[in-house]
Amino acid sequence: MGHEFSGVVTAVGPEVSHLKAGDRVAVDPNNGCFNCDSCHKGEYHFCKIGGINNTVGIWSDGGWAQYCKVPCDQVHKLPDSITLEQAALTEPLSCVSHGWDRICPIAVGSKILILGAGIIGNLWASVLHLQGHRRVTVSEPQEARRKLMKNLETGFDIITPTELKARKAQDTEYGFDLIVDCSGYAPAMEESLDLLKHGGKLCIFGITSPEAKMSVRPFQLYMKEVTIYAVNINPFSFPKALGWIDAMGSRYLDYGRLGIKTFTLNQHKEALQALKTGSIAKAIFKIQ
Repeated sequence: MGHEFSGVVTAVGPEVSHLKAGDRVAVDPNNGCFNCDSCHKGEYHFCKIGGINNTVGIWSDGGWAQYCKVPCDQVHKLPDSITLEQAALTEPLSCVSHGWDRICPIAVGSKILILGAGIIGNLWASVLHLQGHRRVTVSEPQEARRKLMKNLETGFDIITPTELKARKAQDTEYGFDLIVDCSGYAPAMEESLDLLKHGGKLCIFGITSPEAKMSVRPFQLYMKEVTIYAVNINPFSFPKALGWIDAMGSRYLDYGRLGIKTFTLNQHKEALQALKTGSIAKAIFKIQ
């Protein structure tokens, strides 16, 4: 849980030349061994001993402590225009950036559906709005999360899954060019296939449990020429995420707009309860 973090450099090793004490930084928690076939192909997220199998903050000490030690090649210096608060979102935005690269091009004017209005759904909505997309619908069952999504002031259509089904029942032509699942809920992913237009794309971004399954009708894929994309972490996309953050600024990355609340570590029970009820979209811990 401590793999998304920013901070200030306290000390560096003797061979480090691009960083110094006092630098404000964000940490990319993922890396590869750079010896295997996957790493040599530039796909370290498939590395058997790297990627998600060696994430800082999961498999080694990360951001849930006053100090942590990380490899210098995973540390990115922040420009003056990016705050530490904004930089704490670099890791999730770098995963969004990887997903963006996979599903592009996305023509402006496309009809887009986001499934889930947690923090990842909010970040996807922010990026889509930044890129000029306006015909976006967000489906979210929790009322509290729907209210948080409205705080982004994108003008997107925010509805419940029940309303989504009702619209499809009333209009058989109702559908989307792109669906981005941010729920990690396999039944929602399966049902969304019926909502794709011809040539549509489904981006599976939310992470399910390893045991979750969904059924697919190959004939439906054939008739519509549907494409399903899956997204696995953030290979080499940290610099792109920092570029996004610089462009998004406080318009999109204000904690209040995104539904983010800052806690101390000894408030972790309060933070987790707020996440469960949907009164916040994300908890971030500030450690002095």
